[in-house]
Amino acid sequence: MRRFLFLFPVCLLAGFALLEAYPVAFAVAKFTSSLVTISGALIHLFGGRALVDGVILASPEGFAVRVENGCNAVNVTILLWSAILVYPAPWLQKLKGLAAGTLILHAINLLRIISLYYLGRYNRSWFEFAHLYLWESLIVVDTLVIFWGWALVVRRSVFRQNAATG
Repeated sequence: MRRFLFLFPVCLLAGFALLEAYPVAFAVAKFTSSLVTISGALIHLFGGRALVDGVILASPEGFAVRVENGCNAVNVTILLWSAILVYPAPWLQKLKGLAAGTLILHAINLLRIISLYYLGRYNRSWFEFAHLYLWESLIVVDTLVIFWGWALVVRRSVFRQNAATG
């Protein structure tokens, strides 16, 4: 437990510091643009209309959402990765947790972006509430639930292995 409590903030700080490096910042900017493109494509797929311009998702009526750092789920991905990487688990389990957790987290974030787009189009006061409070809290809680779920699966797996060999 002490190891986790020491290494988790160190890993978290290293992850956030890495975001400041030019190659990483450039990759994150490209990733953010792709999130907006995917969001626009999903909106179109389900019959909606949205215009995509880089990190901006706009409605034909003029409302626009600009996806910035913090809205691209990179920050909570670093939170999740830091927790998984320092948790005492076999590396294969960690890799599975990183892959599955990241996919789940970013699927939720796509839902977040699209829901905020529609809220902004139809009700600005709900948009403000959802953007500033609701989704901000939910994305962090989702990250914690993903980590706790993964940790529970890992603990059960280790328990089963110990019971089979013991």
